[in-house]
Amino acid sequence: MKPRWKVCGVTDPRTAEVAVEAGADAIGFVFYPPSPRAIEPDAAAVVARALPRETWRVGVFVDSTREQLESAIETVGLDFVQLHGDEPAGLADGLSRHAFKALRLAGDTSPEAALELAGQYSNCTLLVDAAVPGEYGGTGRQAGWEAARALSDRYRLMLAGGLTADNVADAIGRVNPWAIDVSSGLESSPGIKDHELIVRFGETLEALQ
Repeated sequence: MKPRWKVCGVTDPRTAEVAVEAGADAIGFVFYPPSPRAIEPDAAAVVARALPRETWRVGVFVDSTREQLESAIETVGLDFVQLHGDEPAGLADGLSRHAFKALRLAGDTSPEAALELAGQYSNCTLLVDAAVPGEYGGTGRQAGWEAARALSDRYRLMLAGGLTADNVADAIGRVNPWAIDVSSGLESSPGIKDHELIVRFGETLEALQ
């Protein structure tokens, strides 16, 4: 069955429109200034207001405070927050929106180690991304699929990390994720989404049904 999917790192209305037309279930806004995909909450709100009601609006944060999270939720109208830094598990408790927590797993991460780490975030939906020192996502590197599969057997899991139209079918078959999170695999250069790649990615997923 085709998983849900999110186009992350969207910074303009036209890209969001293309993603929705391609079948994306969610649009991700990156609120982390060092990222080439960063956007200010006020600008994200403009894009978010043009989205269909059923499209999820997801804010991506790195080590933000609870106050910063709630401010962006209110300004943009976020449906979910995605925690991509080294946030403590308790940060998700009491938030006004459900949190996705990114676990950065290297290719050689054992299933046992992944399960132990995941146990700390039982209050969040888990997202597996690649582990690259000093980076918090959008690296184009592949995550540890074996460990991710162990998590997906037990949890509702989102998969990120180096996904493209060429490998996403294989990733889904091996990991069986609830959702896919794609960013750099849809870009012509860091932060610049390629609309043709978005369309192709959507067509690849539709063919899995």
